[in-house]
Amino acid sequence: MGARKSWLILLLTMVGLILLYWAYGNISGRLPMPDTLRSESLVPKCEVPQLISTQDQNQNGIPDSIDIVNGARQEVEKGTVYDSAYFQGGYPPEGRGACTDVIWRAFYAAGYDLKKMVDQDIKSTPQAYGATGKSPDPNIDFRRVANLQVFFKRNGQELTTEILPGDATNLYNWQPGDIVTFGLPLEHIGIIADKRGRDGVPLMIHNCGPRASEDNYYLLNWPSKITHHFRFIRLQDG
Repeated sequence: MGARKSWLILLLTMVGLILLYWAYGNISGRLPMPDTLRSESLVPKCEVPQLISTQDQNQNGIPDSIDIVNGARQEVEKGTVYDSAYFQGGYPPEGRGACTDVIWRAFYAAGYDLKKMVDQDIKSTPQAYGATGKSPDPNIDFRRVANLQVFFKRNGQELTTEILPGDATNLYNWQPGDIVTFGLPLEHIGIIADKRGRDGVPLMIHNCGPRASEDNYYLLNWPSKITHHFRFIRLQDG
């Protein structure tokens, strides 16, 4: 008798939960769309001309700037898991890596050996790299945000760090393949994608965990301020 009563209570509980779920779905489906979603869909799209490079380092018929974006996007497609561990030989295993690993892998896809370039730059001008220059470690130097900032500052073009949503003139400065870095307390680095939000702000490809991602949120909302915006590849109107 006790067992039958327990089953009856369980059955009534399940039926009650199903009815509650059904009622919630009907009510929520009739709720008005939030004003923020409505207003976003009504905002005129900010059209920003795209620049591309004439360089084709690996001679695959794709401009280097787009090759870099595609290489970074592969990290997203592979679902690369965040891992900032130290690896003998420098390179993390496939499918693992930190924010800096998105960068060298993206450059490798375009035909550039970023590790080799960074190591050579540290060796040729150690004073520019501070403590790293005094005690270089090729196993990790190319995977440090601070070192990449020095390298791109010395070997690339430095551009504005200001981002103005909806301002095509300002956003024209942010182009596919560009590199953006964020400072302390949470250093970070990412690559500007060839896709933009409705407000014209470009998406960023990066890895802040748990996996690599491409989004239009963190470029404007990362906990630390943008410190640098670099362009390594020369661009022209597409």
